[in-house]
Amino acid sequence: MSCAIVFDRSPSMITLAFRSTLFAAALSLAACEEGGPSLVPDAQVEAMGLQEWQQIRANVPASRNAADQQRLTRVTRRLLAAAGESTGDWEWQVFENPQPNAFALPGKRIGVFSGMMRIAETDAQLATVVAHEIGHLQANHGSERVSAQAASQIGLQVLDAALGAGEIAGRDQIGAALGMGVEYGVLLPYSRRNELEADRLGIELMADAGYDPRAALEFWQAMKRASGNRGPEFLATHPAPDNRIAQIEEIIAAQ
Repeated sequence: MSCAIVFDRSPSMITLAFRSTLFAAALSLAACEEGGPSLVPDAQVEAMGLQEWQQIRANVPASRNAADQQRLTRVTRRLLAAAGESTGDWEWQVFENPQPNAFALPGKRIGVFSGMMRIAETDAQLATVVAHEIGHLQANHGSERVSAQAASQIGLQVLDAALGAGEIAGRDQIGAALGMGVEYGVLLPYSRRNELEADRLGIELMADAGYDPRAALEFWQAMKRASGNRGPEFLATHPAPDNRIAQIEEIIAAQ
């Protein structure tokens, strides 16, 4: 997901956003390499994801809205049960950030911004978001993205610094390799192929969990209304809502 709106204008935040812009150039090559063999061991990618999650937890405030966290827990547990996953292996958190966004990290970690909770008004709409992120993890899109970066010359340089001697180091490089800059609300894009696959897996999981898949259409209509003249970062880094809605209609019709 590419860099877009940065709400926090403090010097440290602007510096972080600038760094992410530099790494975005390397990640833009990922779409050409996705789907190939993994060049980075899964255990290494998971370790990167877990370290990034720890950094996010340390630097981004968790939401104090207990109702939001309870709702995320209720929806996530229901989806994971339908997926046959042990909830003890997963962690999820609502983070205080006004942007309507969400992310998943290797290592089974899911974050949802408080701004997203305002858009996804019903449990079924929130399930659209969470199931989509679970879909990314089920399809190993994070590993694909890291491996794609490793396959590029720029990516090799970045990963060399981050993964030298088999050790996890270089906080900015790790975040960039995972497509993250979450502390300032910037996420880098998956390819359209990955997004469509995560949509398909997410809608299937929603149905398995007993949610109405048509809530996904309601959610994307709400995102479209919320975008206004200057779309939020989630829209800037995903396929256009009209295209997304048409694709989801096709997925639902094929079920």
